[in-house]
Amino acid sequence: MSRVWVDLVYLIAAVLFILGLKGLTHPRTAVRGNLMGAVGMLLAVLVTLVDKNVLGAGIFGYLLIFAGMVIGTGIGAWLAMTIRMESMPELVALFNGLGGAASFIVAGTYVAAKTTKEIPLDTSFATAASGLIGAVTLTGSLVAFGKLAEHPLMKRVPAIPNSTVTNAIVGGVTLLIALLCAISRSYDLWFWLLVLLSLGLGYCLTVSIGGADMPVVIALLNSYSGLAAAATGFVLENNVLIISGSLVGASGLILTQIMCKAMNRSLTNVLFGTLGPTGDTKDADEVYQNVKATGPDEVAMLLDVARRVVIVPGYGMAVAQAQHAVRDMANFLMEKGIEIEYGIHPVAGRMPGHMNVLLAEADIPYELLKEMDEINSSMEQTDVCLVIGANDTVNPDARQANSAIAGMPIIDADKARTCVVIKRSLSPGFAGIPNPLFAADNALMLFADGKQAVLDILAALKEG
Repeated sequence: MSRVWVDLVYLIAAVLFILGLKGLTHPRTAVRGNLMGAVGMLLAVLVTLVDKNVLGAGIFGYLLIFAGMVIGTGIGAWLAMTIRMESMPELVALFNGLGGAASFIVAGTYVAAKTTKEIPLDTSFATAASGLIGAVTLTGSLVAFGKLAEHPLMKRVPAIPNSTVTNAIVGGVTLLIALLCAISRSYDLWFWLLVLLSLGLGYCLTVSIGGADMPVVIALLNSYSGLAAAATGFVLENNVLIISGSLVGASGLILTQIMCKAMNRSLTNVLFGTLGPTGDTKDADEVYQNVKATGPDEVAMLLDVARRVVIVPGYGMAVAQAQHAVRDMANFLMEKGIEIEYGIHPVAGRMPGHMNVLLAEADIPYELLKEMDEINSSMEQTDVCLVIGANDTVNPDARQANSAIAGMPIIDADKARTCVVIKRSLSPGFAGIPNPLFAADNALMLFADGKQAVLDILAALKEG
């Protein structure tokens, strides 16, 4: 196939990737953006097969490639159709890790078949970068997956002593091996030693990070997976892989910076794995001495006489799959002339945009979804703030300098005239600290499953 035609198809695929990425920035165009990205990838795969003469390499080579595509497509389709919406962050973490693994395996096996003289120095450095970044992404993503899924194994993993110093030592040794690997252009030993050390580095960097900071970590690992793919693209001299990897790397890094700003964290801290809870932790029994419980009927009465209601969703809403019930309740209140808005914290849930996706799935108008700063400016004029399954993102202790989440921007739910929190129990969020909002003078706790509680409130509203 002519090189001109190959580059032209690659250019079309790259444009589709960029348009697809643009489409993913808004729920209304997200499906179209996804399709554009998928079509672009299909074009890239097909033209690569033809360009590299894989289809003409004999029946065995053809069957091998086709079998891999069928298996990968089957697994991807099965996951897409069966994964629960609240488990989407874990799936993203897993995809990041698999992408990193694919990058360093492809790069390593490609150069392993060549002699030292056949490997240019720039290709050698790209291979080392692919091995380092891809392996770090793999183990880092697996640790993130375990933390997000709250796997029992993660609770038994011992803490790394002096994690900052340990990370610096392991990172320094890994970079030294990467440099030796690139300069020597020897991939029978040095490369796989580099991969082994990088796997350990990825583990060390993420295992000490608290669960509350996982949205930032996922965004960063997403960027790493893109950089690993771009490095592999240089190894294979594949332009579309370089472009797509660069897009993922850049967008992931931008998202990481946005998340760091939303959580008042430093990007340097994320890079060196020093996030996590610090500061004083209050005793839960002392904090929750004055908790006031309520029921669906009382909450319905409060909503019925309100003029403005703000709904603040959190991960508990995702677990309860309450978004459709919330939509029905909100529609009923709006029909009565009550103003309804949704306060969306940028890191609510287990990944950036988690709540936006859930609410969009329930066909809730995007115009009703307000960002944190916008909703906070009008919270004092809000009659009822209904918190559904959120915890750390509405914890007023973030305003205290000695808190474990000090400085983290929150939704000011406690400033509403009345705050109703729907939650199964008083258990802490990912930060692992109690929330004084639950015992505030203007707060009421409705202890129940999120979906059932909203359905009961809606039933009480209709009866009234």
